[in-house]
Amino acid sequence: MIEVRNLNKSFETKQVLFDISATFMHGHVNQIIGQSGSGKTVLMKSVIGLFRAESGEVLYDGRNLSAMSEKEVKNLRREVGMLFQGSALFDSMSVLGNVMFPLEMFADMTKAEMERRAIFCLERVDLKPTAFSLSPSEISGGMQKRVAIARAIALNPKYLFCDEPNSGLDPVTSLVIDKLIQDITHEFNITTIVNTHDMNSIMETGENIILIDKGHVGWTGSKDTIFTAKNEALEHFVFASELYKQVKEVMTR
Repeated sequence: MIEVRNLNKSFETKQVLFDISATFMHGHVNQIIGQSGSGKTVLMKSVIGLFRAESGEVLYDGRNLSAMSEKEVKNLRREVGMLFQGSALFDSMSVLGNVMFPLEMFADMTKAEMERRAIFCLERVDLKPTAFSLSPSEISGGMQKRVAIARAIALNPKYLFCDEPNSGLDPVTSLVIDKLIQDITHEFNITTIVNTHDMNSIMETGENIILIDKGHVGWTGSKDTIFTAKNEALEHFVFASELYKQVKEVMTR
């Protein structure tokens, strides 16, 4: 579990996050949602530790990130997996090499053990051995996302961060990636945090949702309560689409 308590973040004179408190549950897909410019990306980067907040706390299973020593932060990094928006794969490496990369950096394993672990992760995301020797540029966008997920779970993380995991994917592939992230979260009991504004993703896998509205927590809930919630900030975000306005009308009759 990751807890955020009274987090405030500014850039020079502009405050971006205001007294944010949130709980991201263990073994769940937790989503940070909100409009562009709302502060959701700043929140995720503050939770990871890429941005240092002016005040407040981020607790990883009770461990205060801001109070950790350099060694403790380094050890925590080994417990964290990251799925970047553009996958961020190394085209100079093969698919297998990309997944082995974090193992080579952080794991105390033999080369054979690292290769077995990487193959296990690639097979878990349903990639065939014929793709292992290819470079990222030789596979589809959906397959690149699978490789990125395999790399993110290579170190068997306790915490998984996904920044816009569906970016650039078609709707069908997006749903497949959503389901894969959800299955891996449940299977390995990971605290997963997904930064997204994709409504299909929210309605498919939003088990614990935090809406950020103009730097504040605007609403918390789940996919099951979105259509019945009486919240102005949520309605402005969710029902900007005519399709979801019609869905809400049907579901609330």
